[in-house]
Amino acid sequence: MADHSDVDFETGHSGASTTFPTQCSTLRKNGFVVLKKHPCKIVDMSTSKTGKHGHAKVHLVGIDIFTSKKYEDICPSTHNMDVPNIKRSDYQLIGIQDGYLTLLSEAGEVREDLKLPESDLGKDMSTRFANGEELAVTVISAMGEECAIAIKQMSK
Repeated sequence: MADHSDVDFETGHSGASTTFPTQCSTLRKNGFVVLKKHPCKIVDMSTSKTGKHGHAKVHLVGIDIFTSKKYEDICPSTHNMDVPNIKRSDYQLIGIQDGYLTLLSEAGEVREDLKLPESDLGKDMSTRFANGEELAVTVISAMGEECAIAIKQMSK
C-alpha cells in the first residue's frame, strides 16, 4: 500500500472543474463557451462548409460575462471547446460600504467580499438601496471569478 504521509489532503477541493469539454458543433447561440481563456456568452456563430482537406469550421463570437469584452475564435466542428461551469446565486443586499456589497444568502450567511459594479448597474444599485428599496442581487460565478449581474425589487 502506498504511503501518503507526504500528501496534504487539507488543501484539497471538491474536485468540481471550472470547465467541461463540449464538441464545438453542439454549441449554440446564447450558450456559454471559453474563448481566449475568458468565460463568454455566445452572441454569434457560423459554420463554414467542409473544405477539400477537412472539417467544417465554426466561427464563434462571444462577450465576456464579466467584462463585456468581445472575443472571437475559429474551431473545427469536431474538436472540443471548454464550456464554463456557471453558478447563479441570489442574495439580499443589506449594505454598501467602501465600494463593497454586504450580501445575505438564503442560508443566512453574510458575505462582504464582492465589489460594487463600476457600471450603470452599480450606480442604480447604490441609488435604489439609498432610497430604502429592498433589493435582491443576482451573482454569477465562473472560473474563479464572480460579479453581480442583476438586481430586482424583493417581493414583500
